[in-house]
Amino acid sequence: MASGTTVVILAAGKGTRMRSRRPKVLHPLCGRPLVAWVVEQALSLSADRVVLVVGHGAGEVGPAAQEAAGSTPLEVVVQEPQLGTGHAVQVAAHAIGDPKRVVVLYGDMPLLRAESLAELVAAQNAAGPGATGVMTARPEDPRGYGRIVRGAEGEFECITEEKDCTGEELAIAEVNLGVYCFDGASLKRDLPALSNDNAQGEYYLTDLPGMAVTQGRPVVTVDLADHHEAAGVNTVAQLADARWVMQARILEQHMEGGVLIEDPATTYIDYGVEIGAGTHVLPCTYVHTGVKIGEGCEVGPFTHLRSGTVLEDAAQVGNFTECKNSTLGAGSKAKHLTYLGDTHVGAKTNIGAGTIFANYDGRTKHKTKVGDGVFVGSGTIVVAPNLLPDGVTTGAGAVVTRSAGMQPGDTYVGVPARRLPQRAAAEEG
Repeated sequence: MASGTTVVILAAGKGTRMRSRRPKVLHPLCGRPLVAWVVEQALSLSADRVVLVVGHGAGEVGPAAQEAAGSTPLEVVVQEPQLGTGHAVQVAAHAIGDPKRVVVLYGDMPLLRAESLAELVAAQNAAGPGATGVMTARPEDPRGYGRIVRGAEGEFECITEEKDCTGEELAIAEVNLGVYCFDGASLKRDLPALSNDNAQGEYYLTDLPGMAVTQGRPVVTVDLADHHEAAGVNTVAQLADARWVMQARILEQHMEGGVLIEDPATTYIDYGVEIGAGTHVLPCTYVHTGVKIGEGCEVGPFTHLRSGTVLEDAAQVGNFTECKNSTLGAGSKAKHLTYLGDTHVGAKTNIGAGTIFANYDGRTKHKTKVGDGVFVGSGTIVVAPNLLPDGVTTGAGAVVTRSAGMQPGDTYVGVPARRLPQRAAAEEG
């Protein structure tokens, strides 16, 4: 995208309809907060500057957005009090600079695609000097949206907020999404002219396209073909709806990369998960952000992989197995009823059913290392910190304490686990 673009993200609202103490834009969607998805949208435009307008929960929202932006600095502006979208951009005017264009996004609209934003910018640019680009949609239920009012020839006239609509205007199917691409100079000139003479007593950004028409400047609209992109999140139910859409996108990306997802309807994979080609994901599996899965692995059914988990090539984890901050080496297996916590397992190792790595002593998490070619018998409990060297075998139900002092290739049984007596006696003889 050409330079000369400033993006303003509006994220100051309280989100009272979420009925949560958490700021609305920090509610999680597929492993990251809502605002992080919008920061990604902004970065897709290769903007010279990204301005974040915050209000409620500013001390939390700003850092979360900056984390999503990575090395790209955000300019954070506080809107207090919150007197509408127009007021939010007025507050941010000093941080906008003097760009060629200004794109306005919303911290609670996570589903907009980069391609749609690029289309909006291209349309505004093509419309000529001083033009305004307005993103519109025709959702199944237009309630809550401002309506696009057009003239007899279909030309754009203005946007009317729903609370200010006449009965005839409420019947209009085309709605305003609040996403705009403004000419930079025109925006800075028009912002002071906004009025709060409306039903809400607020300064509406929606008045600016109407001003452009009055002044004889072009207004171009881009109608979203996929109305799901238009969805804003104002309630917990809408958050759940957005998750379904975003989850489908994530699964599609993995399947396009050669991952076999047997039942997408019962598979949950968060943002940022890496999965190699040829991996088979079975039903009822949940994979969190921060997980890396190699090629040719098998995951599931009923598997829970938490952040920090690494499955190397051809590793297998099965039903009712949970992994957290653990590595399972190439060709290793943990197929049944197992908890792998803070564990590094080598290659070609078998973790038997019901195995638990007891990593927490009530105060601190501890790590365990398991070598290559280890056979861990069913029901084994490994008390961390610990080391199971190469080729070790544990018997069913063994409790391997920190003092076991295991040696490579030996077998350990019992509670607490000790080296198998028969082997010890044979060596002494």
